Amino acid sequence: YREWQAPAALRPAVSCLWAQVVPATAARRSLVLPDACTDLIWERGRGAYVAGPDTGPVPTVIAAGTVVVGVRFRPPAGGPVLGVPLHELRDQRVDLADLRSRDAARLPGTLDADTALTRLVDVAGALVAVAPADPAVTRAASLLRDPRARAEDVAADVGLSLRQFRRRCQATVGYGPKTLQRVLRFRRFVSRIDAAQPAQ
Repeated sequence: YREWQAPAALRPAVSCLWAQVVPATAARRSLVLPDACTDLIWERGRGAYVAGPDTGPVPTVIAAGTVVVGVRFRPPAGGPVLGVPLHELRDQRVDLADLRSRDAARLPGTLDADTALTRLVDVAGALVAVAPADPAVTRAASLLRDPRARAEDVAADVGLSLRQFRRRCQATVGYGPKTLQRVLRFRRFVSRIDAAQPAQ
């Protein structure tokens, strides 16, 4: 598994690009941890699908020989980019054809991984250009990284009523503000553990 930076034009909406290749000798078990992000994924033999924002750890078994590449959207970008209220995709994996059939047609499972990644980035770039992240929720997500922040205060800071704020969070991130704050706090904890691990 490897992550790297997205092209500069995509970085406001995309946290990273990533790839995973499972050796042909054995399946790989893993635990996908919630990060408040949404991923646009291509898998060899399957094609493109979307991993919605998770609320808890997701155990997965990846078959031997699997090749996967992905674009990871930052928390406030997923809903606008995909054009659906993101709470509808929470804790789900949905074929891109069910959401954006024309984009899915560009990403069949028969592609080689390099071509798939190039097309995936092209699709992401086109989507981001048409529907940028919600600026109020982007600011709010930054404020909610502080565990002491209160949803009421954050809503006021970004110029929304608490009800509007909750509705916008649900649509763009997939969670309400309190769940988003818990997930961000969890990710910060995991990042600290990872940073403390000795280099292999």
